[in-house]
Amino acid sequence: MKSQPRKEISVVIVEDHRMFREQLVRLINKADGMKVCGEADNIRDAFALIQQLRPSIAIVDITLKGSSGLELLKDLRAQGVAVPALVLSMHDESLYAERALRAGARGYVNKGEDSAGLMRAIRKVLKGEIYLNPSFMSHMVNRMINGSNNGSALPMDRLADRELEVFDLVGRGLTTRQIAAQLGLGVTTVDTYRTRIKGKLNLENSARLRVEASRWVQLSE
Repeated sequence: MKSQPRKEISVVIVEDHRMFREQLVRLINKADGMKVCGEADNIRDAFALIQQLRPSIAIVDITLKGSSGLELLKDLRAQGVAVPALVLSMHDESLYAERALRAGARGYVNKGEDSAGLMRAIRKVLKGEIYLNPSFMSHMVNRMINGSNNGSALPMDRLADRELEVFDLVGRGLTTRQIAAQLGLGVTTVDTYRTRIKGKLNLENSARLRVEASRWVQLSE
């Protein structure tokens, strides 16, 4: 009996940095049985592509033009578009991995991971499993056992996804204008996020915000 040809794994990449996206396309297209079938740099185009193409997997960055990749994941889930997604981001896992899983991702990989690690993550997600860095998986289990149930939840858990993204960038020394440019937002919008963050974290002024954000970034790296 003649064996059936193996079905090609189709991949949509959602990434707003063109050079990194091109590198990722080359890496995946070289992999056995994989092919990039679509690319997008914002959530509107990404949603349309994924809904139309129904790829085997979507690789999604968090920081996109004008919105967050987490919002894309939430929209896909809300609309019943059942495509497994792997988040690939520069942000530290301690900041975003749990949020990504709650939004609907099946795994989280830091952009500092090597190509072999990324391919392992892709293949694990394709098998229907969850992928996280093993050391962070242990951290998550400890938090589940000892975390929010005993009142030790992190203060940053009070922040919405976009607020946390702004908080992280403040901690990395970016100005309001630089954050606005990086996230594709207006300066006034970023100022609004900063005000909300200060209120939720009980920070009396912008100087205190910078100090606490910087401390958080240092602790999470």
